[in-house]
Amino acid sequence: MAKIKRIKRKIRHNRVRAKITGTVARPRLSVYRSSKHVFLQVIDDVSGKTVIGLSDKAVKKDKLTKSDRAFEVGKLIAGVSKEKGIKKVVFDRGGYKYHGRIKKAADGAREGGLEF
Repeated sequence: MAKIKRIKRKIRHNRVRAKITGTVARPRLSVYRSSKHVFLQVIDDVSGKTVIGLSDKAVKKDKLTKSDRAFEVGKLIAGVSKEKGIKKVVFDRGGYKYHGRIKKAADGAREGGLEF
């Protein structure tokens, strides 16, 4: 069952990535969700470089739910992006459905000041 879920997510991810690319002016905000953590990256696809990469391990607050940690890392990556002069990004949900931790990470990035 888990193998089928992984395959379906990969198919969705490939379909989404066919339509989305990040540029220097508007990089891609990619989200990866594991069973315990959330990882966010700001990627410039033209040069193939990761500009910023953070995970919820960077959030030092204990006693938070996984969704709350995703929200906090979204705000954190928005702050770091603003320091580097990035204001607009393209959101890449990575084949995951847009709810739960993925939505919370996006909401945190929006609250932090990123536009997508």
